[in-house]
Amino acid sequence: MGFMTAVSDDQYLLISLALVLASMLPFFIRFEVRKMQAREIVLIAVMAAIAAVGRVPFAPLPSVQPTSFVIIVSALVFGAESGFMIGAFAALVSNMFLGQGPWTPWQMFAWGMMGWTAGLLNRGGLLSSSRWLLLLFGAGWGMLFGWIMNFWLAAGLLSQHDWEAIAALYASSLYFDLAHAGSNVFFLLLFAASWIKILQRFKRKYGLLQPDETL
Repeated sequence: MGFMTAVSDDQYLLISLALVLASMLPFFIRFEVRKMQAREIVLIAVMAAIAAVGRVPFAPLPSVQPTSFVIIVSALVFGAESGFMIGAFAALVSNMFLGQGPWTPWQMFAWGMMGWTAGLLNRGGLLSSSRWLLLLFGAGWGMLFGWIMNFWLAAGLLSQHDWEAIAALYASSLYFDLAHAGSNVFFLLLFAASWIKILQRFKRKYGLLQPDETL
């Protein structure tokens, strides 16, 4: 408790930012040392660009966008490691159009983890073979994404021990979290099967991005 009272709001934000950056570092290091073909790197860049560009036209509709959908289906086909990179870079690239800020690393982490968990849970085709599990996953991550993003705002309130304000912050984001969850379900329900089929065909044809089972 003494440590918490001794830390200022700005320090809380810096500490939280440092922690989220540190949590992403192992993924980037692992990806860096992995032996990859140039066309595999290009594919990841293309999928990240598609996810990022898909966010821009939907900017007037808060939390409603196909970015999460693209990240999830990419991870289902290309694996957890690639899913993390596509999610992280989608956040970074899209914010070049929508605005960078202290929220960017948090979005990179949240979308990266969305891709990583999608690929991880799809070992053996668990998610891609069950529509209901996939929709539940998309809805769950729509909510979890918002909770993660709220934390960088809540970090400044921790030093004040203002739990009511933190609770109000999370309550006020409920509409946006539900909108994100709903849009994930909508896009996955309508387009997941066709996208997965196209991406799997592309992967088989060129032998790209086989998931790393050691993850």
